[in-house]
Amino acid sequence: MAMRIGILGAGAIGCVVGGLLTKGGHDVTLMDQWPEHVERLKREGLRLSGTCGDHVIPVKALHLHEMQRLTQPFDAVFVAVKSYDTEWATALGLAYLARPDGVVVDFQNGINDERVAAVAGRERTLGCVILIAAGMYEAGHAMRTDAGHAGFKIGELDGRDTPRARALAEMLSVVAPTSVTTNLFGERWSKLAINCMANPIAGLSGLGTAELRVEPGPRRLAVFLGAEVIRVGRARGFEVEPIWSIAPQRFLDAVEGRGLAEVEADISRDARSRAGGRPSLLQDVMRGRRTEIDYLNGYVVAEGKKVGIPTPINEAVVELYRRHGIGTLRPDPKNLEPLFKLLP
Repeated sequence: MAMRIGILGAGAIGCVVGGLLTKGGHDVTLMDQWPEHVERLKREGLRLSGTCGDHVIPVKALHLHEMQRLTQPFDAVFVAVKSYDTEWATALGLAYLARPDGVVVDFQNGINDERVAAVAGRERTLGCVILIAAGMYEAGHAMRTDAGHAGFKIGELDGRDTPRARALAEMLSVVAPTSVTTNLFGERWSKLAINCMANPIAGLSGLGTAELRVEPGPRRLAVFLGAEVIRVGRARGFEVEPIWSIAPQRFLDAVEGRGLAEVEADISRDARSRAGGRPSLLQDVMRGRRTEIDYLNGYVVAEGKKVGIPTPINEAVVELYRRHGIGTLRPDPKNLEPLFKLLP
C-alpha cells in the first residue's frame, strides 16, 4: 500500500527528496516556514536541477500554519529541519501522524535521533543518514550537487532490520540508492565526521565542496578534524563506518604521521565530481542564518569531554564561530589561519 509522506522542512534536501518522490508517484506534502518559498511551490511548482536532471514538478506544499487543514494523517513524517529546530518540529509532525503505525524519520545532519525519540517515542522513530548533497539559493528551486552515486541509510535505533525500515528504503530508492543499516549510529558518526570536516571549513573560507577537498591546507585540516571525531565516536562505543570510502583507522594513523599523504590523495580523488556544491553550513553563512555548528563540531567537543577525549581543533572551530555570532561571519580563506597554526 502506498504511504502518505510529510516532509517537515522543505529545504534543499527536503525538496530534492520530496520532488523526486512525487515525480515517482508517491503522495508527498512539503511543509515549510519560508513564506516566499511555499508560495512559489504552490504557484509554479518545484524546480529541480543539477545532477538529478532538470524538472518542474507540481507538488503539494503547505505553510506551517496551514497544517491544521490536513484531514488525512501521514504514514511517515520526515523531520528535515535544522538541528536546533528538532523538538518543536517533531512535536508538530507527531500531531499529524497516523496511529498506531505511523513513524517519524530523523532526516537531518547531526545526531538527533534520541532527541526525536524523546518526543515521538523510540518505537515510532527511525533514522536516515543522508549522503546526497543539495543546495537552495532561491525560493522554489533546489539543486542536487552530488555525483549521483550517494544515497541514504535507513536504520532502526536498536539496530534491527525491520519491514518498516525496508519499506522506507524501497521508497527512497526512487531518489537515490538506499539500504537498511543495522549500524545506524556508526553511520551517523561517519556522516558527522564528514560534516565536521567539510561544513565549518566551507563556512569560514567560502570554499565549495570540491575546493576544500583539493586545496592542501583545508584538506589537511579536514583530516585532523575527522580524526578527532573518530576517536570520540569510538570512545562512545560506536563502530564508525568508512568516511568518503576511507577506513576510519587510516585517519587516526594519518594524524600520527603514517599515510597522511595517501589519505589526502584519497580525499581528493573524486572531488571534482562535486564541483559547484556548497556544504549546508556555508549556505547558512551566505544567508546570514544561524548555523548548526553547536550540533556538529560542538557536539563532538561535548561528547569528547564526557569520555575524556581531547578535541582541540574542533573546539577551536566552534570558538571561531561563536566569536563571529549570527549573521556577521564573512567567508574568507584567511579565517582558517588560526586553525592551521594548530596543526603539527
